[in-house]
Amino acid sequence: MITIQERDFDAAASQQALRTRAAGDMGAVVTFVGYVRDYAPGEATSTLFLDHYPGMCERELEAIDREARSRWPLTDTEIIHRVGALGHGEQIVFVAVASAHRGDAFRGCEFIIDALKTRAPFWKRETLADGKDFWVEQRATDSQRTAQWAAAPSPSKEPS
Repeated sequence: MITIQERDFDAAASQQALRTRAAGDMGAVVTFVGYVRDYAPGEATSTLFLDHYPGMCERELEAIDREARSRWPLTDTEIIHRVGALGHGEQIVFVAVASAHRGDAFRGCEFIIDALKTRAPFWKRETLADGKDFWVEQRATDSQRTAQWAAAPSPSKEPS
């Protein structure tokens, strides 16, 4: 399930919904919740505005989800990403992955969030407490993490 929305989400309710959908084949659920933090070193963030390319963004998230499911035997997944103006400390993204085995769930979740950060067409504009604002650039470390997945051999689908 993939959702892009302005309103906040209930991570516990979303995890429970995934557990209900995956019941029977699920042995593990791994979740990730990302929050608005200070991006500029030593300067407080007031708000983070997230924009996206509607339609294209959902298609890219679906492609990331399909790729994760082709690499690991995942029972179910859920991705929620917020857009619009978000305050410091607010939730931005929720990723949940269910699998029969914990290793597959961990790797699937990590892959999805790494790929989402570099491949999905989201743009972030940070406004600092002093009113100064700027576009947040992709970090080299995020690109490197995503590149490592591409370079990694396809995992075996053995129990973990």
